[in-house]
Amino acid sequence: MIEETQYISQSPEIKSIIKNLTLTQSLFISSILIGEPHTGKKDLIRAIFPKAVYIDANNSKELEKALDTYNEIIIYNFEAISNMTQLNFENKRIIAIANSVQSSALIEEKFAFIYHMPPLRDRMEDVALLTTHFTQEISDALMIPKGKVIDANSIDLSNNIKSLKASIYKQLITSTLSAKEIEQILFDYLYEHIDGNNAYREHIALYERPLIQAGLAKFKSQLKLSSVLGLNRNTLRKKIHEHDLD
Repeated sequence: MIEETQYISQSPEIKSIIKNLTLTQSLFISSILIGEPHTGKKDLIRAIFPKAVYIDANNSKELEKALDTYNEIIIYNFEAISNMTQLNFENKRIIAIANSVQSSALIEEKFAFIYHMPPLRDRMEDVALLTTHFTQEISDALMIPKGKVIDANSIDLSNNIKSLKASIYKQLITSTLSAKEIEQILFDYLYEHIDGNNAYREHIALYERPLIQAGLAKFKSQLKLSSVLGLNRNTLRKKIHEHDLD
């Protein structure tokens, strides 16, 4: 058995799910774990049942064969099953993983235990843990010097772990770019998009907006920023308004 500590979580809800599922390791009963995509459902189940057979519910033939052959099966993408009533779970340890359910009544009839995986936005303690974990993992993979600080306000939780990890990738990559590399990125972007009769005005925001936004964040003062940029205060205020940075 893989210990609970190997699954990264400090969420009370997740710990309760792990505890209850662990108690069923030796029982021939059916359980289902339901939650949004990319919340870590499959990794959680794999930590508790590392030797089980994993079957994608989208492959009906493989699922039928597995149910005839094995007595411990993990069925993921369970929401893809349309003939749930025909599945025989008797004398088997079945753990289903689903992103959603069509019929709560059928689920309650088919499964002895039903668990709901909270999304990351409801597990902020886990967001902090996963951010630290992925920052180290990605830094090693990209050979980026350790110690980079991730801006928590820029973490995207809209697609749970998938978008969180993508956010960290973006932050770590952009934090290491040199001025020359940034210039090359702008060149490539402009080469693809520059066109028309007013391209200068259309694309000047690529430079001005982040420049002013960064200055406001750094100096906290329009007066100081106007001096740093060499602009008079009225011109700066006008540009702040133009770029919707009020």
